[in-house]
Amino acid sequence: MFMSSVLSALLLGLFPVAADIPLPLPPLASLVGVPIAPPAERVSIDRRLSASGIIVVDLASGQSVYGMQADIERPMASLTKLMTALLIVEKHDLEEWVTIPKDIAETPGSVAYLPAGEQFTVGDLLSALLIASANDAAVTLARFHSGSLETFVKEMNARALSLGLTGTQYANASGMDDPRQWSTPRDIARLVSFIQNESAIRERMSLKGTVIQSRSGQTIPLTHTHALLRANNPLVEEGKTGTTNAAGQCLVSVVGKDGHEYVVVLLKSQKRYDDMQAILLSLFGSMGATETPVQDTECAQGGGHARQSLSPAEASAKADGGGGCPASDTRDRSQATQ
Repeated sequence: MFMSSVLSALLLGLFPVAADIPLPLPPLASLVGVPIAPPAERVSIDRRLSASGIIVVDLASGQSVYGMQADIERPMASLTKLMTALLIVEKHDLEEWVTIPKDIAETPGSVAYLPAGEQFTVGDLLSALLIASANDAAVTLARFHSGSLETFVKEMNARALSLGLTGTQYANASGMDDPRQWSTPRDIARLVSFIQNESAIRERMSLKGTVIQSRSGQTIPLTHTHALLRANNPLVEEGKTGTTNAAGQCLVSVVGKDGHEYVVVLLKSQKRYDDMQAILLSLFGSMGATETPVQDTECAQGGGHARQSLSPAEASAKADGGGGCPASDTRDRSQATQ
């Protein structure tokens, strides 16, 4: 009897009941319907880069192939708008009509000169947000979605937490300098990788320009702030810029060749397009070189100019980069964000 009890206990230990047997978890990649990518090769960049925070991530594997201070928190300027865009596309139809707030002319920094009281679709405002980096589009969408900027910021931070962006905190929807707002190159790369699933965002980040139209028929042309996209560099597929005094020059780029794509994030750069071209050269060899002069035309995109009351024709010229940035213009651009 004693031996029988011992044997029963041993058998129970060796063969637990089915309810207690943990089921093996499938590989993470299989959960999203893609095969597991092979390990990515590290990239060596010979040239000294001006950015203080850098990461290059292989998009297929999610692995970092190059990084410098990639986990240090810094201001991110208008790269903030990527999270603003994500919240909007996750909750709204692109064909919804949105009324531009009456006080929109008070919005500082880079703007599309959206006319107060006019109505634009969510999709068109998303274009102004991601192509022209328009702060007035960010404010309009945030209020439309949440009722107030404060509530929208709470949702931004909650979404960041749900995505595991532990080095990120938001204080506004546009990216204006604020001591309570920061991110890391690694977090931004994770966010960019995630939003590749959102075609509405991805497509707008890839456009050199477009024209949006209000319900009453008023049109506003938009030009992308990413100079390498405007220069038709065949390796640059998507982009987003950001610039403030605190953040310096910031840049997000999705680059690729023959189906092999990378996310590149630069924070606090002094010459972002020089940095970017050095990275392209390291990733793709001579294919990464461009003979086209690249000009950073942020001022021409309206960055930092005090907002004025403009006629529709003047607003169109400004939004299309026609306003320029006169050398004699000494107005404060410290809060410009693109």
